Amino acid sequence: MGDMLVVDLSTREVSHYDVSDRDREMFLGGKGLAAKILFDTLPTGTDPLGPDAILIFNTGPLNGSGAPCTSRFNISGKSPLTGGIGSSNCGGNFGVQLKRAGYDGLIVKGKADSPVYIDITEDSVEIKDAAHLWGKNTEETQEALDTKAGIVCIGPAGENLVLYAAIISGERAAGRCGLGTVMGSKNLKAVQAKGKKKIPVHDPEGFKEAVKAWVDRLKAHPITGDIVPKYGTGNFLNKLNTVNGLPTANFSRGHFEDGEMISGEALAEKHLVKNMGCVSCPIRCGRVVKVDGKDVKGPEFETMGLFGSNILNNDLGAICDWNRQMDLLGLDTISAGGAIAFAMELTQRGLLDSDLEFGKIDNIAKTLDDIAYRRGLGNDLADGVKRMADKYGGHDFAIHSKGLEIASYEPRVSAGMGLGYATANRGGCHLNAGYMVFFEHLGPVTMDPLTPKSKYAWTIFQQNAMEAVSSSGNCLFTTYAIIPAAATRVDPSSMLASAISKTLVASGPAINMTNKMAPAIPMHVPDIPHTKVISKLTGMNMHLGNWLAAGERGYNMERLFNLSEGFTAADDSLPARFTKTAQNPDKPETKVPLAAMLPQYYNGRGWDKNGVPTASRLKRLGLGKYVTAKA
Repeated sequence: MGDMLVVDLSTREVSHYDVSDRDREMFLGGKGLAAKILFDTLPTGTDPLGPDAILIFNTGPLNGSGAPCTSRFNISGKSPLTGGIGSSNCGGNFGVQLKRAGYDGLIVKGKADSPVYIDITEDSVEIKDAAHLWGKNTEETQEALDTKAGIVCIGPAGENLVLYAAIISGERAAGRCGLGTVMGSKNLKAVQAKGKKKIPVHDPEGFKEAVKAWVDRLKAHPITGDIVPKYGTGNFLNKLNTVNGLPTANFSRGHFEDGEMISGEALAEKHLVKNMGCVSCPIRCGRVVKVDGKDVKGPEFETMGLFGSNILNNDLGAICDWNRQMDLLGLDTISAGGAIAFAMELTQRGLLDSDLEFGKIDNIAKTLDDIAYRRGLGNDLADGVKRMADKYGGHDFAIHSKGLEIASYEPRVSAGMGLGYATANRGGCHLNAGYMVFFEHLGPVTMDPLTPKSKYAWTIFQQNAMEAVSSSGNCLFTTYAIIPAAATRVDPSSMLASAISKTLVASGPAINMTNKMAPAIPMHVPDIPHTKVISKLTGMNMHLGNWLAAGERGYNMERLFNLSEGFTAADDSLPARFTKTAQNPDKPETKVPLAAMLPQYYNGRGWDKNGVPTASRLKRLGLGKYVTAKA
């Protein structure tokens, strides 16, 4: 594995950052290692849009190896939207090409005097003029560069410092936390990387066998081999709508009467041209649709929900158009959708004078342009929901956590998801949250979604596991195939399903014990292919215990970063709409029991009552040197 490249745009100097073997084993790579680098090197209080801010493009050990679904790379920095840890994961081929050029990651410092892009090959690293690219959309930018390279770039939203500007790579997006804004603040329009170096393999034959078994499993599993390829992430929509879990009218309720019209099934029937996938992906969850006569990337579930039911829109064709528009502009569709829905409710309540109304869609395209170019009301929308609430009011129904707009899952019918949203280090993220909605609604067998019992333990387990997957350079969808295929054949209304549900809830103490013992116990679980493939590739003795511990270390480093930036337990919160107002007035349990779950969560994580990692927990994780660094 290579070292990390460091490019200082202010001085135009190129250097290297050496990652120790110990850090590789402790954090794997990706977002976990990036969190450590940020904590170690970025002074507290640094302006995320100032020249002293750093931006990290980081791979994991599996990137470029040929293992399934291993194109995912991570981008990290201090978020201009939240002021805390910012991270965003992306598919495509940039991470693979960066590795093949000989680098595990890229750290960007400083600010260029004028627009530039970075060109990385096996033989050279150059900072080049990008005046001809500035002002172009993301497609035009990539077409003007080396189309055989892996490229990351920003569009007009990043140039104009929209606080949730995305970074686009091919047909994929690193959407969350405004890291495209950080690129824009540095006058960095794009980075391209290209190389042909091979990734060294510790045990070639063992790796080949493990990869084949993993691919076969993904193709044979009903979820990763059939449902997700057939309907993409949009397959979640109808199921969530059935259980009142689909955000509707700015999360004021959870069911949309026209839900089927904007579902994954409707997309497959009326708009789908073909599937697409990232590098080395047998799942191929991506949708290709036709917009303006051109085959382009289709919307993901988040966009379908937040620009569909959440603004009372049943026009799936319009959602496809807006999704394309936001990709070209370089906008995070989740934050943009959340901001527009919030503005609609502000207008409805008389707190804002605007033409944004639920169910009215003829002005959405213009509004998106206005956001990207910070024109008129778009200037306020570009700052996100939290800042809009500070200006116009409506904090009780401003749908965010830690300043990051919440993803398209209604937490009042999914207590674990609510806990995850509140405790996710980057804010209202469904993935960093632990994606408990899968165990509460979307999976083949589920637990009681409303009970707070055991949710703390499962949430911690899921958060650590997802951190480990992301830090490995792997796609989170690979975890679906860990679930026994037989579980997908269980009748949800059967006695067996009921028994499994009760067992999952009752297993909280055992899961909690697993969480606490993870670093010390070599738990070899044959049904988890991730650890075996990493071991065969790198020579690390990777097992479930130290794999989960790597995820937990990353999660704690992110927490320490946030604490150092002034975050407290008070920021582990949700809007009052979720915690004080029952979704169903006849069922008081349909609100998030956050106050009941948080103390259990802190205790389960080995944090004190104020949400600060204890000295004993940090030492157990091998992070003893950070004990005195706690906020």
